Amino acid sequence: MAPEHPPPSAPSTGRLDLLDPSSLSQLGGMEFIAREVVEGFLIGLHRSPHRGFSVEFAELGAYQAGDDLRYVDWRMFGRSDRYYVKQFEEETNLRAYLVLDVSRSMGWSSAPGELPTKLWYASHLAASIALILLRQGDSVGLVTFHDRIGLRVTPRGGRRQWQELLGRLARVESEGGTAAQTALKDLALRLRKQGLVILLSDLLVDPDGTRTALRYLRHQGHEVLVFHLMDPGERELPAASDARFFDPETEQEFQVTVADVREEYRTAVSKALQEWERSTKPHGVDYVVLNTNEPLSRPLRAYLKKRERLG
Repeated sequence: MAPEHPPPSAPSTGRLDLLDPSSLSQLGGMEFIAREVVEGFLIGLHRSPHRGFSVEFAELGAYQAGDDLRYVDWRMFGRSDRYYVKQFEEETNLRAYLVLDVSRSMGWSSAPGELPTKLWYASHLAASIALILLRQGDSVGLVTFHDRIGLRVTPRGGRRQWQELLGRLARVESEGGTAAQTALKDLALRLRKQGLVILLSDLLVDPDGTRTALRYLRHQGHEVLVFHLMDPGERELPAASDARFFDPETEQEFQVTVADVREEYRTAVSKALQEWERSTKPHGVDYVVLNTNEPLSRPLRAYLKKRERLG
């Protein structure tokens, strides 16, 4: 897929993964951004990103001319004075599912034109993770949801899947309310093989139902990683005397005096984040809060940390 717009030359840093999202959003299409972010991220690791990703050993076979000498079993040679080669299962290492929230609240930005929306951040993060997975020989699928299931892309590997995922992610738009538990329960019922489920959402959801669905996925043996997307404007109230608040999902609005509720609001946000962490991590669900003004390198490191534990 060609970039949506011809990208300008890359910044002199050469590390697009370290740029703030508002700068990234000016650079071109999703394919260009995802590729450059991933390249910069992998270069910045200073170690192989493929550690622990080998396929499974299956059996020994008699050596034949042309076989890779790296896989000769020298212990067997010492016992039998014959050459045997280790043979491996030619299977995908991992099956991963990207579960993307496309509800109306994900299309919000506290500073339009300066800061991308939560959906922009989440979809570009999803594309970057998909590219890393596919380069490692894994298979990747996609599910989008709002108040019902939207897109479903069956997990596959290879370049065609990269193009398919890019095309779908580039066209997602925010709409409707949010029912994350519906998407997660639907996914759990469809999964036939244990894998990695990555939820990208602002978690303006039914918390109890969503937590139950996440724990159920873990109970079924799946690894689960939650990226909680937050716009900086959701953490702090604006520096104004009065503010009008609008809920894009219910279309309700109300006006408040900011000074009267600032501290109470800050405490409520802190408690909500603590509760998500308290109710997920003890159950083996990795939970990461992301601000949509921070570089994509941070969530990619969180993903890689999770992935390496599966190696």
